[in-house]
Amino acid sequence: MVAKVIDETCVGCGLCVDACPEVFVMEGDKAIVKGDAIPAEAKENAEKAKSDCPVEAITIEG
Repeated sequence: MVAKVIDETCVGCGLCVDACPEVFVMEGDKAIVKGDAIPAEAKENAEKAKSDCPVEAITIEG
């Protein structure tokens, strides 16, 4: 599974980082994805981060 943050949509609220710091990190005023694939142990938290995003700026594929 791969997570992506849509930069143009992200408002920098940080909820994804709170929900899944294994995958998401703040860079400046936007969230970014730390690595390529979501670690197996972080999949549930990554899905929570996606559902928590108030502007639907996170996609998860795979």
